[in-house]
Amino acid sequence: MTVASPQRQRKHKVGSSKPPNAHALLAWYDRYRRVLPWRAAAGETADPYRVWLSEIMLQQTTVKAVAPYFLRFTARWPNVEGLAAAPLDDVLRAWAGLGYYARARNLHACARAVVERHNGQFPSSQTELSALPGIGRYTAAAIAAIAFDANAVPVDGNVERVVARLYAVDKALPAAKRDIQKLAQGVASRERSGDFAQGLMDLGATICTPKKPACALCPWSDACAARVRGDPETFPIKTPKPEGRRRRGAAFVILRADGCMLVRSRPPKGLLGGMTEVPTTAWTHDFDEANALDEAPKLARARWRRIPGLVTHVFTHFPLDLVVYVTQVPLSTRASKSARWVALADLGGEALPNLMRKVVAHALDERRAR
Repeated sequence: MTVASPQRQRKHKVGSSKPPNAHALLAWYDRYRRVLPWRAAAGETADPYRVWLSEIMLQQTTVKAVAPYFLRFTARWPNVEGLAAAPLDDVLRAWAGLGYYARARNLHACARAVVERHNGQFPSSQTELSALPGIGRYTAAAIAAIAFDANAVPVDGNVERVVARLYAVDKALPAAKRDIQKLAQGVASRERSGDFAQGLMDLGATICTPKKPACALCPWSDACAARVRGDPETFPIKTPKPEGRRRRGAAFVILRADGCMLVRSRPPKGLLGGMTEVPTTAWTHDFDEANALDEAPKLARARWRRIPGLVTHVFTHFPLDLVVYVTQVPLSTRASKSARWVALADLGGEALPNLMRKVVAHALDERRAR
């Protein structure tokens, strides 16, 4: 880890004789803690199942987006045994729209592992937690701290930002992650570890925000090197991510005369594994739209119509553009072995990822406008 150069240190008077105080953060948390569906009330013991479920859902997703999914999941599967016993397809359907669908498959696998290996009880050690499907270093630390009050500091994006500013960490992410982890552990409270971890998360989410942090309200304001420098928004420093090469393809929306749509399930592994989709071409860098209909489902009396515009979507590693073709076929049209007909009114219960929801909406909106 490095800090600002001596010249900048003199100019901005970096640093403070007052180190960050864990008790100050805990006092702030006691007064301003967020009320969240998965968070135990003050004085209550956290439920490891709810902690785990929320942490998996919150990966790469916002609290606002997660809250309704969490409430639906816990209403339907109030404990890990219930989730483990559920068919994977039901879990994928309940997850549809939340994104990053490998999390849903790992969620189901983890629930089964907890039941089979640990008699339905989540282990308390980070080592045992990390051995479960879909639980990495951060999630293991979060469960251990929040659910079992272990002396662990889970470092998510919010906590990275707080610690990077607190110490004015000049090394760029992701290379700085190890240094930030050590610094975070160094300020941890040995008492009320779960509350301290959640306090750090809340501090980053509500006070030490990416833009215009409310430094005057921060319990660690006097100890923050970035605030003393006068440029807290500079931190954390991030290495620009190269954008993946754009891919293109075509999607085929097939409507039957009785108001059903032809869909199929993607392979269980890989991108959007196990989710529901309309038929598509391969998604490639060199897609040639002139030949798109060569890959369309072979259906008698199908007359394909290209819908104006594109459906665009950004995956973690690449952006995607899809052209959409639509056709209406007679009631007698049969689905292939790998596909099935679903009533338009029932599409909400299918495991449609956001990309496919965009495709279907694009096709149906244009159809209604005609």
